[in-house]
Amino acid sequence: MNTLKPKGKLAFKKTRTIGPLYTGGPVAVTTDGQFIVTCIGEEAVLTDLGRDLEICRFQGDTSSITSLCITPSGRTLCVFTSSMAMLVFAMPLDAPEPLLTSVHPTKTVARAHDAPVHVSKADPTSTYLASGSADGIVKVWDIAHCYPTHVLRGHGGVISALLFSYPHAIGLEERVMRLITASVDTRIRVWNLARGAVMAKKGKTVKPEAVLEGHVSVPRGLDITPDGKWLISGGRDSVVLVWNMEGKAAKGKEKEKETLINLTPILVNTITVLERVEAIGLLAEDERVANTSTKANPLRLFTAGENGVIKIWDAQKSYVLCVMGEEQAAASDDQEEQRQIVDAIYVPSTATVISIHADQNILFYSLADSSLTRQLIGFNDEVIDAAFISSPSETDSHIALAANSSLIRLYSANSLDARLLSGHKDIVLCLATSASGRIFASAGKDRIARIWAPRSGIAGPSDWSCIATCEGHAESIGALTFARRDDGSEELLLKFLFTGSQDRTIKMWDLSSLDSPAVDQQPSRLKSLSTFKAHEKDINALDVSPNDALLASGSQDKTVKVFTITYSRGSKGPRGDLTLLGTCKGHKRGVWSVRFARAERVLATGSGDRTVRIWSLDDFACLRVLEGHANSVLRVDWLGDGNGPYGGRIVSAGADGLVKVWETRSEECLATLDGHEDKVWALAVSKDTRTIVSGAADSVVNIWQDCTEEQEAEQEQERANITLREQDFLNYVALNDYRRAIELALSLAHPGRLFKLFKDVLSASVGAFEATEATGHPAVDSVLRTLHPADLTRLMLYIRDWNTRAATASVAQRVLYALIKLRPTNELMGAFEPASVVLDPVPLPSKPLPEGGMHELVEALIPYTERHLARMERLVQESYVVDYVLGEMDGLAGDEGEGIGLEADFVSV
Repeated sequence: MNTLKPKGKLAFKKTRTIGPLYTGGPVAVTTDGQFIVTCIGEEAVLTDLGRDLEICRFQGDTSSITSLCITPSGRTLCVFTSSMAMLVFAMPLDAPEPLLTSVHPTKTVARAHDAPVHVSKADPTSTYLASGSADGIVKVWDIAHCYPTHVLRGHGGVISALLFSYPHAIGLEERVMRLITASVDTRIRVWNLARGAVMAKKGKTVKPEAVLEGHVSVPRGLDITPDGKWLISGGRDSVVLVWNMEGKAAKGKEKEKETLINLTPILVNTITVLERVEAIGLLAEDERVANTSTKANPLRLFTAGENGVIKIWDAQKSYVLCVMGEEQAAASDDQEEQRQIVDAIYVPSTATVISIHADQNILFYSLADSSLTRQLIGFNDEVIDAAFISSPSETDSHIALAANSSLIRLYSANSLDARLLSGHKDIVLCLATSASGRIFASAGKDRIARIWAPRSGIAGPSDWSCIATCEGHAESIGALTFARRDDGSEELLLKFLFTGSQDRTIKMWDLSSLDSPAVDQQPSRLKSLSTFKAHEKDINALDVSPNDALLASGSQDKTVKVFTITYSRGSKGPRGDLTLLGTCKGHKRGVWSVRFARAERVLATGSGDRTVRIWSLDDFACLRVLEGHANSVLRVDWLGDGNGPYGGRIVSAGADGLVKVWETRSEECLATLDGHEDKVWALAVSKDTRTIVSGAADSVVNIWQDCTEEQEAEQEQERANITLREQDFLNYVALNDYRRAIELALSLAHPGRLFKLFKDVLSASVGAFEATEATGHPAVDSVLRTLHPADLTRLMLYIRDWNTRAATASVAQRVLYALIKLRPTNELMGAFEPASVVLDPVPLPSKPLPEGGMHELVEALIPYTERHLARMERLVQESYVVDYVLGEMDGLAGDEGEGIGLEADFVSV
């Protein structure tokens, strides 16, 4: 039943936005795993993973970000850009809501290095930051004061990895902070920072404590155990080296009364990984790893690289404990998506390994069961189509997106968690769902339509697999649609599928063999029941009527054709055919979308001529033309069940970036949803018609929720509250409770009622009170003397507005005089401080708050006050003339003999 009202405006609110999250570059995660910082273009973005919410963006210097680092405390973010600048930000982790403005750096070093910085790392105490640049220089920074404490030279090229070592003291030994660095010269250097500081003060060259040689290619990852004993390094030479940092210790020569200890680490193991290693890390000793015993060797590590998987290794026995992810085949030059891992982050607090892939996706793996717990899709590119998908347990639980890629994005409807469905070999152009919503189809430039079904017994968003393919078109498939009749049963009963192609044909496919799909087997190849040459140009849209009796097709040839569907299941197998029933002509450009109404015999179409047309299925005449889009209408759909004249309400999306909701009976636009900056190609409506999903070429997907009823309820409640407060105001005035009356008038933002109150008090007080009262009434004076700063600001702005009119200026001047007499000057000026105004949520008067504070307010009062004073002076002068005339008239009234002459003199005067 349609619950939408036939009249009135609709209200939609944007409940969620799926936008770019990561477009490449460095990634950092807080130690608790709750927040992640990614790069979008030239900005760093902070996202709350718990709430799936973007918290803020950090203001950059318009240069690309080359490295970023979050301190272990999670309070500071350090960013290095290609302009060689270092920016330090305070992390707003406690913000309850997203910040509307960008976060500016607290400190900036304009030229931190002479070459771009590609790696940076903070020490465990969040005090120091190490940065390595492309010219082989490593600097250690004091984060709080942004000055370098160490400058380490000696590397032969780009610094590729950094690591602080600060093990806990044992016995009476002092804690020693070391920095371990690696570069493209394949060597790993160990620096004693305490000794380096002493040598630097003496003007001596700081040299590494040890130089480790073992790699034959650039080391990309370093990690060390908390006790500082075991160091691991992995590189692009496809090996991981395990070093014992306590291997040898020899006392150096005593020089200048100092005994120097030189470490000589020993290489104890070499692990052949058989892939280029891009990231490496040690797992905590008590970490539980899937398929392993809890008593396993505590020295376990993970590697990530070109194969796109996370491998967990036993560091001493050199064998793989488990593999997380699906290993990819070697990528070819023309392959669109690259799945290799460019970085990986281990979060001990959540037992999670996060992998960052070259295709801008971020995957979260649980070490406990080796499962993929979350996937963040960094960038969707141009969104072409969208559809709601239902899981076996929930309606409209997921949103499928086709986004200029061969991979289908499958998002959870309530979070940023998503999965990628692979199978197509070229860009996916269109999506369609079955009547139940649990099975959907996709098709694109590879000329193949694929049908996807959920796996049984699993409820995650990755649990759809391809069960069948439709092959036979000679060109790209641009449209497809299922049978729409739903008998309400729980069984996945399917009848047929239509596909439309650039080869100008429509094919009908038999789906009867998929009544009980086997999702764990290889996809079956479906049979075409019929092929019909329908149009003279590309077919852009298809739709089946709710009773499965009609098929509509829209084409670039500017026409919409309606066919009768013949389908039957006999002993010799299913049979199907199409018969042309009629043609809808009237659009002046290509038709991009067609959609049958759910209850009435009408059809809606959207075209490149910027109109939405409603067609009758009885005589194929155009019943309504909806005009309002500034560019091509790319998608249309019906809201509600379509009851009412010509189907009810329609939602349309256009190339102007707008989504509009129409009332077809009155041809009125009820709502315009503005949330995109480019063509809106994708539009989907939920089964309850209360949610709209729109996706555009700006890579943004917006989810709109119908909030008309909630908004009307809020407005009704607000009107009731205002009525009650207005009655309270009248009661306070009647009881002479001026304090509450004035405060309530200010809180209601009713300057008219407040003016009348002051006018009545001033009029009634003439001669009633002594002149010592500023307003003539002691109660009003008491209120003005103790007004809250925010209320005082609002009252002075009302005085400014009243002073602009002659009819209200006298009251404004009297109240202003009372304020100046009753309140100290510093209180009047302090009322315009921002803090005093923000405290009160009640809106200020229509005119904006003066930026110059009291000074600007006075500047606004002076001209009108001078004008009123001049007017009063003119009235006084004119009053003397009136007195003179009246006096002369009194004198002339007693002289009857000279009446005529006197009258002539009076006229001349």
